[in-house]
Amino acid sequence: MGSLVQSAASASDRRRSGARLWASPRSRGLAALALVVALAPLGLVNDYLYDIAILVGLNAIVCVGLNLLIGYAGQISLGHAGFFGLGAYGSALLCAHYGVPPLAALALATAAVSLLAFAVGRPILRLKGHYLAMATLGMGVIVSIVLANEDRVTGGPDGMPVPPLTVFGHALQGEQAWYWLVGACLIVVVWLALNLIDSPAGRALRALHGSEVAAEVVGIDSARRKLEVFVLSAVFAALAGGLTAFYSGFVTPAKASFLHSVELVTMVVFGGMASTFGAVVGAAVLTILPQALTVVKEYEMVVLGAVMMATMIFFPRGAVPTIEAWLRRRRP
Repeated sequence: MGSLVQSAASASDRRRSGARLWASPRSRGLAALALVVALAPLGLVNDYLYDIAILVGLNAIVCVGLNLLIGYAGQISLGHAGFFGLGAYGSALLCAHYGVPPLAALALATAAVSLLAFAVGRPILRLKGHYLAMATLGMGVIVSIVLANEDRVTGGPDGMPVPPLTVFGHALQGEQAWYWLVGACLIVVVWLALNLIDSPAGRALRALHGSEVAAEVVGIDSARRKLEVFVLSAVFAALAGGLTAFYSGFVTPAKASFLHSVELVTMVVFGGMASTFGAVVGAAVLTILPQALTVVKEYEMVVLGAVMMATMIFFPRGAVPTIEAWLRRRRP
């Protein structure tokens, strides 16, 4: 009888813990994201809109990883487009030149980028502030120059074609199929990021952001934690880069340019640093907005700049955290 009572009590505890888990804001946010991904095709009436939605998802995958590095660990990076470009070119080269199956090429390219990020991250993450920003900028510039100049391998500034992505012998074709693949990858990446944030490693990252000295005093290995999140963010960027290459069927060195790195950082800051869903929103807004502003033609960049300035003035913490704080103040 006692064992039955204990079993019932433990089952009740599991149910309560599960209810608390799904009652958390992050779990509700993940469910909302999955719902948006599932229902968005109802409003995507043509391939052009599907193409924009796919680009939103690919940019969001990079931004979620970059937000872990910048927003949670407090380590700036202006060279993440380099990892994006290496993931794209690595996947393309392994398929086109060595006959590696596309999925295996994507996995191998992502693994190679993680090893490179580990090798590069160990020395440069000893730097802080603008010194770290300059080091990551230099890394990104080197990658961009190599991709542009090694024309016998990469095709140079003109780029190179990429074979189609095949899954179990079937080529993935059409915007709708790609939408579901990228949407599923985005949900998995966001889920991984949320689990990391809620783990002891995530709390260590937040402690590092507050004060590295204080974090080390309480026993956190700051060098190790910074390197781990740097490698993880590079893996997300390489994954998105490889998927982008297979989706577009062509890749150019512009994918690894400094301008692309700045765009990615801007998306993170716009949505809200230390906010996973803010990174997704920032990627969505700053991917869709330039497309919507094409109606104003030559004033497109002026309007885009004005919108971003206004956002930073009225939403200094980023769009999502500021709106969340406003809603909490309004709640009775």
